[in-house]
Amino acid sequence: MKKKILIFHWLPRILGIIAILFISLFAADAFGPGRSIWEQILAFIIHLIPSFILTALLMIAWKWELAGGIIFLIIGLGLSPFVFMHNYQMNNSIWMSLGIIMLLTFPFALVGALFIASYRIKKRNPPINT
Repeated sequence: MKKKILIFHWLPRILGIIAILFISLFAADAFGPGRSIWEQILAFIIHLIPSFILTALLMIAWKWELAGGIIFLIIGLGLSPFVFMHNYQMNNSIWMSLGIIMLLTFPFALVGALFIASYRIKKRNPPINT
C-alpha cells in the first residue's frame, strides 16, 4: 500500500513539471532575426509568463493537493474549448484541433485528477505513528 501512496504522491508532481517544461518550449519563438538581443530577451520573458503562473500553481498544489488538483482541473478543462475553437478557426480540422487539445490542455487536467486522487488515497490511508 505504501508503494501506491508513493506513486500517487510523486506522479502528479513529475507530470506537472514535464507539462510546464513543454509549455515553456513555446517561448523559444521569441528569438529570431530582426530584433536586438534585449528585445528578444524581453519577449522571451514575456512568453514565459504562463509558465511562471503554472509553476506558482504547481507549488500551491504541492502543498495543498485538493486545492491544487481542482485548480489544475479547471485550467485543463476550462481552457479546452477556447484552445479548440482558436485552432479550429485556424486549420478547419476537428482532428488536428483535438490533437492540440491533447497536447496542451489534457496534461493539466490529468495532473489535476492525479492530485485529487493522491489527496483521497492519503486521506483514506493516514500514516501510522509509532
